[in-house]
Amino acid sequence: MHRRIIPALAKARNMQLVRRSVNSILLAQPAMRSFSSTPSKFWDSAVFEVQDVPMADHQERVLKGGRNLFDKLDQGFSGVKQIGVIGWGSQGPAQAQNIRDSLQAAGSKINVKVGLRPSSSSNELARKAGFTEDTNTLGEMYDVIKESDLTLLLISDAAMSKQYSKVFAALKPGSTLGLSHGFLLGHLDNVGDEFPKNINVAMVAPKGMGPSVRRLYEQGKDVNGAGINASFAVYQDIDGKTTDRALAWSVALGSPFSFHTTLDSEFKSDIFGERGILMGGVHGMIESLFRHYTQKGMTMQDAFINTAESITGSISKIISKEGIRAVYDKLETDQDKALFKKAYTSSYGPCRDVLEECYDDVACGNEIQSVINAGNRHGRFPMGKIDGTLTWQVGKSVRSKRDGKFVLNPTTAGVYCAMMVAQIDLLLDRGHCYSEVANESVIEAVDSLNPYMHANGLSYMVDNCSVTARLGSRKWAPRFDYILTEQALIDLENNDSASNEKLFDDFLNHKVHQILGACQQLRPSVDIALV
Repeated sequence: MHRRIIPALAKARNMQLVRRSVNSILLAQPAMRSFSSTPSKFWDSAVFEVQDVPMADHQERVLKGGRNLFDKLDQGFSGVKQIGVIGWGSQGPAQAQNIRDSLQAAGSKINVKVGLRPSSSSNELARKAGFTEDTNTLGEMYDVIKESDLTLLLISDAAMSKQYSKVFAALKPGSTLGLSHGFLLGHLDNVGDEFPKNINVAMVAPKGMGPSVRRLYEQGKDVNGAGINASFAVYQDIDGKTTDRALAWSVALGSPFSFHTTLDSEFKSDIFGERGILMGGVHGMIESLFRHYTQKGMTMQDAFINTAESITGSISKIISKEGIRAVYDKLETDQDKALFKKAYTSSYGPCRDVLEECYDDVACGNEIQSVINAGNRHGRFPMGKIDGTLTWQVGKSVRSKRDGKFVLNPTTAGVYCAMMVAQIDLLLDRGHCYSEVANESVIEAVDSLNPYMHANGLSYMVDNCSVTARLGSRKWAPRFDYILTEQALIDLENNDSASNEKLFDDFLNHKVHQILGACQQLRPSVDIALV
């Protein structure tokens, strides 16, 4: 009955009401289906030993990964003889190789097979990575889907929105569909469609770009527990084994820790986060501050040193190891601390304003549709370069002359921490679990993404990510540039917002410091190494 009702509901203006109405109908159906938008701390595993971790005033359940768990992969992947990895974009190469290598290390007979379009130029790249037709590890994408027990759908989000019906039709009844992003759920909500009822649906979302997933896995071959943390979700479980399959998938990727979330929560926090502090926000911030410092009399080289280099060379490293509050605490003079405070209190409000707009656009489906629309235009209007401005041209020269010493600029630090905490506060207010908030606002930025910008500039960071992330960064960076230039930096100069004592006290005593302290115990055991 619910298939006849959904199209009518989808015409409603408020898609969140549609979602709740649809869920109430579906939950009445006799199947083991999970549609909660709130992660549960009570999840459990029949295969892997999980642990409860206190985070400030909450507690979350996580799985600690490691190569010592590889011998449990066959049990975790119960019923799976072949894992099909569909797509060779940002995540596909890393996930296919990591899972293959982990299964081989465990002596497993589970086959990992890459599925691509016959005309795709990625076929040759897959062959170079060891996936070939002769070894039954490379094939046409729909053939691979039809024969796989676990299908990891890692094609671009825009392509997924066009091809999902054909993918659904090809899936084996009783098999498991694996996603690394909740985008498809958001699109299905937009169009009033749903996943097939005869399959399991799970997600494992590494908290970093694909190249980081692979690079840290390779670094971790000799260091147990090195890798990229991941969140996982079970959306639909028809056989009671989907949680263990998701956890086995995460372990095989090399995730040091796996955190529980939902598809709904993940796509909102992820799409939003990469448009905010993770990529779009930091891009706009650097452009704005670079102009601000040059207008104040700095040389262009010093302006870059005090913006991008300060963020990636000192601020990110302090946050990674010691937390956000430590950035302020490490400032050596009262004058520098006063500058940080002024920058923080001037920037928090304007940043929160744009972040609220961005989150709302993601949650209501507008940003998802924007990605699909952009994909439809790319044949005529492909994405342009984003590192051709004076800022990033100067950056090339600065990077070539590094001496290993980096400035901790108090104004840059104040603006950066204000945007980061504004994003944290928004996600907390919208009910996201603490681990997800920390990962999507802090850990992914400082441990996965910013190291790429530090190594070779902005484009090297952004354009190693998914098409959805690349589009979002390009779209929202100018908004952050504008709001900081037109409001935050004006207030900073006029001292209009710097007297907000409560706002700064809230920062000093924020529970995120405790949350990050707990997450600090869960971070990868090695830092990513980039040439």
